[in-house]
Amino acid sequence: MALWSGRFTEDVGELATRFGASLPVDKQLYREDIAGSKAHARMLGAQGVIPTEDVQAIVEGLDRIQARIEAGDFAFDIHDEDIHMAIEGQLIADIGEAGARLHTGRSRNDQVVTDTRLFAKRRCRELMAANLALRSALVQKAEENRNVLLPGYTHMQHAQPVFLAHHLLAYVHMFARDFKRLEAAYEAADVNPLGSAALAGTTYPLDRRMTASELGFACVSQNSLDAVSDRDFLLDLSYAASVSCLHLSRLAEELVLWSTSEFGYITMSDAWSTGSSIMPQKKNPDFAELIRGKTGRVVGDLVALMVTLKSLPLAYNKDLQEDKEGAIDAARTLEDCLLCMEGMVRTLTVNADAMAQSVAKGHLAATDIADYLAKKGMPFRRAHEVVGHLVLLCEQRGCNLDDLALADFKAESDLFEEDVVAMTDLRAIADARQTEGGTGRAAIDVQMKEVHERLKADGVHLDSLLR
Repeated sequence: MALWSGRFTEDVGELATRFGASLPVDKQLYREDIAGSKAHARMLGAQGVIPTEDVQAIVEGLDRIQARIEAGDFAFDIHDEDIHMAIEGQLIADIGEAGARLHTGRSRNDQVVTDTRLFAKRRCRELMAANLALRSALVQKAEENRNVLLPGYTHMQHAQPVFLAHHLLAYVHMFARDFKRLEAAYEAADVNPLGSAALAGTTYPLDRRMTASELGFACVSQNSLDAVSDRDFLLDLSYAASVSCLHLSRLAEELVLWSTSEFGYITMSDAWSTGSSIMPQKKNPDFAELIRGKTGRVVGDLVALMVTLKSLPLAYNKDLQEDKEGAIDAARTLEDCLLCMEGMVRTLTVNADAMAQSVAKGHLAATDIADYLAKKGMPFRRAHEVVGHLVLLCEQRGCNLDDLALADFKAESDLFEEDVVAMTDLRAIADARQTEGGTGRAAIDVQMKEVHERLKADGVHLDSLLR
C-alpha cells in the first residue's frame, strides 16, 4: 500500500499506477529532493519538532540513499509513484520511526515545487555556463577574422559590405540577451516554498528562513496558496530556452548556407559533419541542421506548459505533474545545442577568398555613391534614382560599378568628380561606418572591448551563483 493509503481499502490498478506515476521523470530530481529533505529535517530538529537523534538518523539515511542512487544500486519501483515517495519509503524501511517523522509539517505539494525550483536554479546555472562558452567561441572567431569582408544581406540579397567580425558579434549580442533571460529565470526560481505545506501553511513552528538559507534560496514565498501552485519560474526557464534556441537556429541556418558549394564561405570541421550512405563526396552539416530542427521541440515544451497552466484553480492540481518533463527536456536540449554550436564555431574554417569574391558582386557600393551625391546637395531621393540608373547600366553591360568610366558617371550627373572612384572601394566603404555599433573596424574595436567586458562580468556573476 502507498504511504498515503490510510483511508483507502484497495490499491490503485496497474494502468492507473503507470498513468499517474511521475517517477520515470522526476527521479532525475533525486539530488534536489534529498537536499530539501535534509534541510527540512535539520530545521525540524532546530525547532524542537523532532528529536536531534532522529535528525541525525534521517540525514545519514538520506546520504546512504543518495550514494546508492548514484552507484546505480537503488531499485526504483513505479508503485512508489514519485521520487519523493520512493526516497521516503526507502528511508522508513532503513531507519524506522525516525524516517516516518521526516514528513512532519510538510506536504508533497511544497516538497515537489521546492525540488523543481532547486532543479531550475541548477539548470539555469549550467545553461549560463554553456552560453558563456559559445559567446567566447564567437568572439574568438571574430578576433581571428577582423579584416575579412563579406556581403551584408537584406532579403537574402547583397546589400552592403560588412566585416565578418561585425556579423559574428551580432550573434554575441543575441546570446548575451539570452544570458540575461536565463539569469531572470534563475532569480524567479530563487524563492523557498518549503513550509507552505499542502496549501495553507502549517501549525508547526517551522523556520522557513532556515530552510531557505540551508538550500541557498534568496527569500521565502509570501503566500502559501501561490507557493504550491506557482510554475511561472518554469515558464521563464522554458521561454529563455525557446528564445535561445531561436537564436541558435538562425546561426545554424547561416552555417548550413555558408558551407554549401554555392556560398563556400566556411568549411565545417570533419568532427562536426557527417557523410552520405550512398554519395561518397558528401559532407553534411547535420549537427547545425539538428540544432535548427530541435528548436521546434523546445518551443513546443513552452507551449505545452502554458496550456497546462491555463485555467488551473488554486491551489495544487495533478495537472502540475506535467510541468517537469517539458522543462527538463527544454533545458537538456538547449544545453546540447549550445555545446554543439560552440564546437562547430570553434573548429570551422573561414574561407576569406570566397567571401571576397562574393562581396565584389551585387553593386554593394551603390548606397555610398548615392550618399556622395547627397553630400554634394542633391536630394537623396534623386540621388537614389541616379545611382539606380548606373546600376541598370552595369547590369546591361555585365560589369560592376567600379568598372564604369568617369564619363559614365557624368552622363548621369555633373556632380560626379574624379573622387567618385574612391567611393567604389568596398573595404573603405565598410570601414567608413564609424557610428556607434557600425561595421567600421574602429567601431568594431569599441564593440569588441564591450563584449569582452560583458563576458567577464557575466562570468563573475555566474561564479557568484555557484558559490
